[in-house]
Amino acid sequence: MTAMNPQIKAFFDAATGTVTYVVHQGDGSDCAIVDSVLDYDPKAGRTSTGSADAVIAFVRMHHLRTVWLLETHAHADHLSAAPYLKQAVGGRIAIGSHIAEVQQAFARVFPQAPGVRREFDHLIEPDEILTIGALEVHALHVPGHTPADLAYRIGDAVFVGDTMFMPDVGSARCDFPGGCAAQLYRSVRSLLALPPATRLFMCHDYPPAGREAKWETTVAEQRAHNIHIHDGVTEEQFVEMRTRRDATLPMPVLLLPAIQVNISAGQLPDAEENGVRYLKIPLNAF
Repeated sequence: MTAMNPQIKAFFDAATGTVTYVVHQGDGSDCAIVDSVLDYDPKAGRTSTGSADAVIAFVRMHHLRTVWLLETHAHADHLSAAPYLKQAVGGRIAIGSHIAEVQQAFARVFPQAPGVRREFDHLIEPDEILTIGALEVHALHVPGHTPADLAYRIGDAVFVGDTMFMPDVGSARCDFPGGCAAQLYRSVRSLLALPPATRLFMCHDYPPAGREAKWETTVAEQRAHNIHIHDGVTEEQFVEMRTRRDATLPMPVLLLPAIQVNISAGQLPDAEENGVRYLKIPLNAF
């Protein structure tokens, strides 16, 4: 039986370069929301919900029933809005089961992080199949950027997370705890072994000067034109390039706020006695 292809609505957050997706079959159907964004102003330490509210408005306008709030990985560049979305439109918050490795890697700087199984509604095993109505979601384990990255294959579409970017941007960094450039190479090549017409949806776009943001490409386009990992690039060449390049990259602006929230399924810290919530910023730990 041929897999059913999804309808996809993308929401691009220019502040973080993140793309959130609503995956569905049409008005009145079940849906999943992939990689949501909670707006965060690092200068003021203030959260807001404009990005998530746009997603909520779309879901309600089209009478969609949210069944899954999917994360491709624990993001280091934005805070997840999954708990806010769950309260507004429902759904179960899910991430790859290897998230426990990421949480353990950051335990030395965030020792009081809540237990992963208490925070996430579901931990997805590699090759597990979820459903969104009649749509099947195939979870593909694609480590390298982090140990826990998943890509979600739904019909002719794959949501690739941070395995690769648009062809003219290349690939994701591998220098976070548990990252591995050799693993990322193998993960990307496994995705590029899919049929050439397979649609690939990026989690981020950081467009070069003069190009508008884009987030959809194909296996064929990536194999021909990806500047880091096109056909013909060997694993040794990729690892050398990625290692050299990662050594020059600054830490993401929102790494410390984002990671401590996202390894806890987007849950913000409880308020202190004065009624204020506080994020922890470890000093001299990186």
